[in-house]
Amino acid sequence: MTIGQVAKRSNLAASTIRFYEQARVLPKPRRFAGRRDYDTSVLERLAVVQRAKACGFSLADIRQLFHGFREGAPPSERWETLARRKITELNEMARKIAAIKELLERSCTCKDFAECGRRILAKAECETPSATGSS
Repeated sequence: MTIGQVAKRSNLAASTIRFYEQARVLPKPRRFAGRRDYDTSVLERLAVVQRAKACGFSLADIRQLFHGFREGAPPSERWETLARRKITELNEMARKIAAIKELLERSCTCKDFAECGRRILAKAECETPSATGSS
């Protein structure tokens, strides 16, 4: 298959496919008369890449999925390892989002920004470890 055919069948731009090759997420294709000649298995690889992206994996994560495990490690083991790490990351993000949401939902009763600043500083002082006597 040509890069155009792969692009059409995978719903990706040809430049994205070339980028994935350079990033070592896709294997280098054969060349025929100077043009890329892809095996149909590239579509399966791209499906995995697209699923990983949809799950929030970075390009580095996806590269690790394919190349960062012991030789012969099954895809399920690889996916589970990366998924556990991503779930931990998402749980931390959810905690941070909940804290931000709580801050945003609070009503401001300050008369001016100086009062706001004093209140913020007073609260911050109460929350620092040194203010409680522990470092």
